[in-house]
Amino acid sequence: MTPFTNLESRVVPLPVNNVDTDQIIPARFLKTTSKEGLGDQLFTDWRYDAQGRPKPDFILNQPRAKGAQILLAGDNFGCGSSREHAPWALTQFGFRAVVSTSFADIFKQNALKNSLLPIVVPQDVQAELFDAVAKSPGAVVKVDLEAQILTTPAGRQVKFPVDEFSKRCLLHGVDELGYILGHEQAIAAYESRRLGSINTQKGDRRIF
Repeated sequence: MTPFTNLESRVVPLPVNNVDTDQIIPARFLKTTSKEGLGDQLFTDWRYDAQGRPKPDFILNQPRAKGAQILLAGDNFGCGSSREHAPWALTQFGFRAVVSTSFADIFKQNALKNSLLPIVVPQDVQAELFDAVAKSPGAVVKVDLEAQILTTPAGRQVKFPVDEFSKRCLLHGVDELGYILGHEQAIAAYESRRLGSINTQKGDRRIF
């Protein structure tokens, strides 16, 4: 996983509420166990016509989306069924953060485990961001994960929540298993001490 450093990026606006995981990545693509290629299937039913041709009016097919790392979404993003493929598809497209007023809990946890930062902002900040990118598609938003601050194109700084464990994993570019493996030496030392203590207790036993 790539460590999450300070992020400065243009924004892809998707002003749709209640976007569910089946819209993010339809169920027919869930057979794969690889992340590779899922970026092409992101929002596929909105993105392509019946012949598989890109719809020019859909935001991901427009030049402004190329290279953008922040998705600006409507309310309640990621609702519906649980599927880790949803954050996989978003990150494979190139997104590192999604901004919304709220996220479905399971999607939020899946995102954090896959190096995708869900940023919750108040509705007035969301409205300000949509207005800013409508007026200037090249407007840039800054995200400082360490300080947990999003800076709007107008310079407004907004604090956002993230739990400390997820924050540490994102900053270091590791998942839960990677975090544990990073403490492998300490774990081995503890197990060695514990085993030694058990063996000592067995040696001290007396039979009467």
